Amino acid sequence: MPLRIVRLGTPRAAGEGTRIGTVRRPPRGVPKAEFASRDYYDAWYPLLSPTPELMAQGQQAQTEKDWEAFVKQFRKELALPEASRTLDLLAALSHHSALSLGCYCEDEARCHRSVLRAELASRGADISP
Repeated sequence: MPLRIVRLGTPRAAGEGTRIGTVRRPPRGVPKAEFASRDYYDAWYPLLSPTPELMAQGQQAQTEKDWEAFVKQFRKELALPEASRTLDLLAALSHHSALSLGCYCEDEARCHRSVLRAELASRGADISP
């Protein structure tokens, strides 16, 4: 049951399992009771999202150099003990449980979830392509 990296708010794939929102803010205009039924997330885990200041930097990235600066800083945040232990746990669970992680961004290549994918892969996670 590989871990999936998804865009929150998109239809769930069969067998996707528990969807974890790695975002700083809940979806706007959606009642909390409807987050899961509207395919956003089952559990909210903002620890795996960039800090608000870093998120703004990533959203403003115009060049590849700007984006790489964001990635470098986000990797530093993910190296902090609590986030690092969480990534280790998710990597281990990916071999036994159906899970998915996601964010709202349309383009994964310019989203922090691309960094999460790489970090989880480096920790041996079983990740769906």
